[in-house]
Amino acid sequence: MAARIQHHIEAEGLQPGDFLGREGDLCQELGVSRPTLREGLKLLTRGNLIRATKGPGGGIFVAHTPEQGMSRSLSDAIAMMLETGSASLDELLDARMVLEVPLAGRAAHRADLETVAALRAAVRREKESDGDPEALAAADAEVHRTVAAAAGNRMLEALTGWIFQVLQPSLSEKLAGAIVHSAVVEQHDALLAAVEKGDPPRAERAMKDHLLYLRDVLRMVDTSP
Repeated sequence: MAARIQHHIEAEGLQPGDFLGREGDLCQELGVSRPTLREGLKLLTRGNLIRATKGPGGGIFVAHTPEQGMSRSLSDAIAMMLETGSASLDELLDARMVLEVPLAGRAAHRADLETVAALRAAVRREKESDGDPEALAAADAEVHRTVAAAAGNRMLEALTGWIFQVLQPSLSEKLAGAIVHSAVVEQHDALLAAVEKGDPPRAERAMKDHLLYLRDVLRMVDTSP
């Protein structure tokens, strides 16, 4: 049932925030009973794809695209793991390396003028942040989002959502004052140069160097008295 509802959403061209309908109307439109419909709606709600509201003007609304829903679900799960101590920042950084190093190579292979311009603008904002933690974190996130988007795979891009929603805020709080602004800028400059030249191996090395630097700083902070 969940698949039928999702197909209906796609066939109608509905986007996040759009009104899907009310239970009674959807039952008639899809030709199913309320219990069957509710089971499908429950699954889609768990997947962060729809949301329901009550009262006047209420009903069922599209919450996220499938990629956004997957990203949100993964972020929620990882946030819970981090909060309960079943996953560490060090482990999440290691997972990030597995994801982002090959993504950097794909981005360099596929990079177009728009990607290069976006990446250059993000690195420029990073330089102009002058070490301000919030501005640096925002620019850093934009660099990595641009690389993920440039890789050209919506599934892989969705899989990196937890990095910006969960990991980066936690890292920024943990590493406040320990990150060297000039080091991060230099690492991202190297990444930008590799993407501009369309050099995947060089882009992967630049991304790996950056993530290893973050891991080293985190371990230094963790072992400080």
